Amino acid sequence: MKNIYITDLDHTFLRSDLSISDYTKKIWNQKSENSILGIATARTYKKTAQFLEGIAVSAPMILLDGALIATVDKKIIDTKFISKEAADTIIEAGAKLGIYPFVLSLLGSELSEAMRYATTLNAYQQEIIKRYANDDHTSQHKELRALEQNFKIVYMADEAILLELEREVRALFGDSLKYILAPEAYMGCHFLTILHKDADKAHGIRSVSEAAGFDLDKLTVFGDNYNDIGMFKLANKAVAVANAQEGVKAKADIVLPHTNDEDAVARYLEGLKDG
Repeated sequence: MKNIYITDLDHTFLRSDLSISDYTKKIWNQKSENSILGIATARTYKKTAQFLEGIAVSAPMILLDGALIATVDKKIIDTKFISKEAADTIIEAGAKLGIYPFVLSLLGSELSEAMRYATTLNAYQQEIIKRYANDDHTSQHKELRALEQNFKIVYMADEAILLELEREVRALFGDSLKYILAPEAYMGCHFLTILHKDADKAHGIRSVSEAAGFDLDKLTVFGDNYNDIGMFKLANKAVAVANAQEGVKAKADIVLPHTNDEDAVARYLEGLKDG
C-alpha cells in the first residue's frame, strides 16, 4: 500500500511570500509517482488552487480548516456549516466589541465560495484584503450578514479582545461550535476561527481516508500551527517544521531542522528511503 503525505500550506509548504520553490515542486511531484499526496489548509478552494498550480495532488483536499473536503476537480466530498442564524449572532457579538469578521460561505450547491467582510476593518484585516484584490469571490458590506451555508467565521485582532469574544460566543453556543485561537506568525496579531464542531483537520483526515481508501498507519502529516494538532494525533507520523509554534512542536514525532522558507517538507521527502 502506498504511503500518504498530507501537508498544511501556510508557514509549512508555502514560503513566507506565498510561493513554492522549483525545488519543492520537483521533489513533491516526484513523490507523487509512488505515494498519495494531499493538502490540509485553512484556505479556500480557490486560493488553494491558485497556489498549487503545477503541484500534484492525488487525495481530496482538506480546506477551510476541515469545513470543506473537495477534490482538485471541484467534487465536494464533505461539508460542515454554521447556520445563518448562528453566524449572524456571532457577527453581532463581535460588533459589540468593535470588531468584524471575514465570513467564508458556500454559494449554492456548486463549489462556488464567497468571502464577505464589513466596511469596518482593522489594520490586520486591511493587510489581508490587499492579497485578495484580484479575486472575484470577495465582497464588502456596510451591514455584514451571513449567508445560508457558512464554512467559518474568522476574526483578526489582538489576543485580549479575541479572548473576550470567544468567552461571549462560548456562553451562547458552548460546544456546538469549534473555536481556534492562534497567533499569526508574521503579522503580530491573533486569529479567532469559529467553525462547526466537527470542522477540523482531524475530521477532514478521516473523510479523506474514507474517500481515498488509505490506511492511517501509512500517513505522514506536516504542520506548524495549532489547527494542525488534530491531524498530528491521527497520523502515524507527525512532522513539524522548524518555524512551527512551540506547542505544536511538542506534539510532533519529528521536528525538522528547516523552516518553510528553507523547503522543509521537500527536504524531508527527498531524504526518505521508503517511498
